This record gives sequence, structure tokens and C-alpha cells, in this order.
Amino acid sequence: MNNAYRFRGAARGLSLIELMISMVIGLIIMLAVVQVFAASREAYRLSEGLARVQENSRFAMDTLQREIRMVGHFGCVNDQAHTSPTRISLRSTLDGTNPVLDFNRSIQGYEANGTEPGKTLTIAATPSTGGTDYTPALPDAIAKALTNRVNGSDIIALRYLMPDGVPVTSMGGDASKPVFNFDASRLSVLRSGMTNPGLYGVADCSSATVFQASAVNTGTASITFNTGKLNASRTFVQGYTVGQANLYRAESAVYYVGYDADTKQSSLYRVRFSATPGGDLAAGAPEPLVEGVDNLQLLYGQDRNLDTISPSGYVDRQGTAKAVQESLPSDVQLAWRRVGAVQIGLLMSSPDPASARQGDGAAALIGMGVTYTTPTDRRMRAVYQTTVALRNRLYGN
Repeated sequence: MNNAYRFRGAARGLSLIELMISMVIGLIIMLAVVQVFAASREAYRLSEGLARVQENSRFAMDTLQREIRMVGHFGCVNDQAHTSPTRISLRSTLDGTNPVLDFNRSIQGYEANGTEPGKTLTIAATPSTGGTDYTPALPDAIAKALTNRVNGSDIIALRYLMPDGVPVTSMGGDASKPVFNFDASRLSVLRSGMTNPGLYGVADCSSATVFQASAVNTGTASITFNTGKLNASRTFVQGYTVGQANLYRAESAVYYVGYDADTKQSSLYRVRFSATPGGDLAAGAPEPLVEGVDNLQLLYGQDRNLDTISPSGYVDRQGTAKAVQESLPSDVQLAWRRVGAVQIGLLMSSPDPASARQGDGAAALIGMGVTYTTPTDRRMRAVYQTTVALRNRLYGN
């Protein structure tokens, strides 16, 4: 009897209470695992979003810094080295009434009104585009080319000679309508990435002249200058010497924040203005450079001397494009020549809308004195700032 009783007890199954307790313990463990997984997934997305924001901000800053540092470059002289009437370092045969061709103003900012330091700017998940509320007003050529520009973001136009030049090997024609010859093997260097450019500059260490080529002969490796088209019937007034002069491609580009309806995100864009030899001025297609740029704010540092004497070398005032424009009403071109530094503020966002959770009580995002109110679209956002010295305008150059 005792053996049978012990056998029946050993074969007994789990009771209902024991089964329920086991299920509860299993559910608790599963919930804990799910919570750990969810937290890990959120941390991963947050880390990925932050990494993408930091990566894109580096690319955007590097791009803007590299381009802005070229301001004032016109061979081995700069655009404000000699500003007296008897010592003009920079000349242009181009139509000076067209702002896109105003190489005497190699930097020009356009301030989005209502975005000066101290203001609050609301960033929309789908921003409005195509506005004209800028100071100074956007020129028609730029306004028509930047069709996807984001309202409330600053715009900057840059004009300069490319860093790589080609020596002039011989010259023909007369002094007022020269023909420049160069080494044919250096043609790709001279073009610097463009297929058939027509805007060039010739420079030595005394002066530089920006012009449109009426013809470029790739067979004889020559660039011919003549009046007409963009040259506005002007002629060369400065002679250049073989062995001292170099040819460069002239660059005119505008950088801005544009919105891409397909990707549903804003990016840093560039539009280049150029012309074929003897052709009309044309704007290139908007080029997206870096994604995730929601807003661009710019401040400009000016030299202490704003009159016609040489710059002092002390950049001790800063302000918006509007402030620069109004600092010397009698000579706005010179006011922009006296810009020696540019401060950049970028509001960056992650590309994935689900990459981050908007935190309550997070620190306010402030760039160049502008406080941003951001949308609740679950994108990771951060502000990055830097100052760029215009090295070609350093005192003594």
C-alpha cells in the first residue's frame, strides 16, 4: 500500500494554481525582455540620429567654410588690397549692373527678414518656400533660380577666381582685346570641373581682370576676349605680362537652404551662374549638397575702417546682411568689401522621422541669436556654429 501510494503521488501533474503562477512569471520575464529590447532600440535610434546629424553638420560646415574662404581670391591679389583710385587691384569687363556678375562684390548676403539675433523662428515640418522677404531684396536672377528656397533662411552669394590657375604662355591681339595662350594639357585644370565655361580671370601680382571669353579654342589652347554679350562692350585697360600672368575660371555661386518635396526634407543647396564663351548668362540646376539642413543663419564681421582708405585689419563689428548693407549707404560695394569674417549657424535634423523622441524640457535650440521652435516630427535636431575668417582679406595682403 505504501509503495502504490508513493507511485501515484510521483505521477501527479501540475495543479491549476502552479500553472497560473508559472504563466505569470513567464509573462513578467517576457515583459522585461520586451522593455529592454524597446529601450535598446530607442537608444540605438537616438544614437543613429545624433550620428547622422553630426556627420551631415560636418559636411555642411566644411562645404561652406571651403567656399567662403575663397572670398576675395583673385590670383595673388585680393579684391580690397588697393582701393585708392590710382591703385585698383580688381577690374571687370562684365556688366556691373547685373548683381550675379558683380565680382567687385565677391560676397553678398541676403538676410531673411525677422531672423536677426533675438528673434524666435518657427520651423515647420513642411516649410513654405519661394518667399521674397529679404534685405537686401533678392535680385531677379537669383530669385528665379532658387525656386525651392526655404523661407526664413539666409542666403549667401560668392564670386571669386578658382584656386588653380594656368600660366599664360603667350599673348596675341592688342592690349585692349587680348588673346591668351596656355598649355593645352592644362585645359582640365582651367575648366575646374565645368564642361564649357566662358567666365575667366587673368591675374598677376599687381591686378586681376574678370571677363567673358568670346571664344575658347581647345586645339590651339587659347582664350580670346572681345566686346559684346556679357562684356558690356568694355575693353581691357590693364596689360599683363607673359611669365607673370595666370588664367583662372571665374566662379559665381549662391548657397541656400532648399526643400525637396520628394525626400520631404530640407538640404543645403548650391546654384552656379555661368555662361558659355560668347553666350548668355544662365543659372545651373539647384544642386543638393548636404541633407538635413533646416535653417541657415549668417552674421558678418566688418573691418573697423569703412571708408576708402585701406582696411585696418581689426574686425570689431558684426551684424546681419541688412546691417552691412546699411553701414555705408554711399558705397555699398565697399561695405561688403570690408567684410572680413562670416559666422555660420546651422540647424540640422536627422533624416529618419522616427530616429528620436522629442524630450520634454529639452534645452532651447539657439543659432546666431535666433531661437528655434521645432516641430514634433520625432527628428533629432541640433545647432552648430562656427566663424570663418576670410583669409584673402587679411590685413597686408
